[in-house]
Amino acid sequence: MDHIKQVANRLRGLRDALDLTLEQMAEQCEVTPVLLATYESGEADIPVSFLHRLASIYGIELTAIMFGEEPKMNSYYITRSGKGVKVERTMAYSYQDLASGFQHRIMAPFMVTVEPSPAEKPMTLNTHQGQEFNYVLDGELEISIGGKVSVLRAGDSIMFDARRQHGLRAVGDKPAKIIAIIS
Repeated sequence: MDHIKQVANRLRGLRDALDLTLEQMAEQCEVTPVLLATYESGEADIPVSFLHRLASIYGIELTAIMFGEEPKMNSYYITRSGKGVKVERTMAYSYQDLASGFQHRIMAPFMVTVEPSPAEKPMTLNTHQGQEFNYVLDGELEISIGGKVSVLRAGDSIMFDARRQHGLRAVGDKPAKIIAIIS
C-alpha cells in the first residue's frame, strides 16, 4: 500500500503543478471527481489503465507517475530477465514494467502476476481508452470482457478494445503470469 500512497502523492502533485481543480482533471480524465479524490487519497488502488490515460492526456511519462523517475532512453531500452521495475499494487496483482526507461512510449508492456481469488468474490472491472493485449505465460486466467467470460491457459493470448468493461483473476490455487501490453 505504501507504493499506492506514493503514486497518489505524485498524482496530487501533478494536478497542483498543472493548476487544475479536482473537477477539471476528473473531467479531462473521464472519471468522477469522487473517484479522482479517492485515487489522490492513496486509500484505494489506482488502475494502471487510468495512469496510462493520465500520462497520455498531460504528455508525461507513465514511469514518472508510477515510479517517480523519468525514462532516459529514446532509441531502445533493454530490460534484463527479472530486472524490470516492480510494483506491488494490491494483494491481487503485481506489475513489472518491461520498458520503464524508454521515453515517449505509445504502449506500456508489463509482466503481471495475478494472485488467485475465490470464484464467489466479484471480479474488479475497469475500462480505459486504447487496446490491451494479454499473453498467458503460466497458470490459468479467467478474463471477462464486456460480460463474456473466457479462461486462458499458458500460450493463449487475447487482444481487446479496452473501452469495454474488463477484468481478470487467476483460476485455481496458483498465480497466473501474463504479459500485458496497454496502448
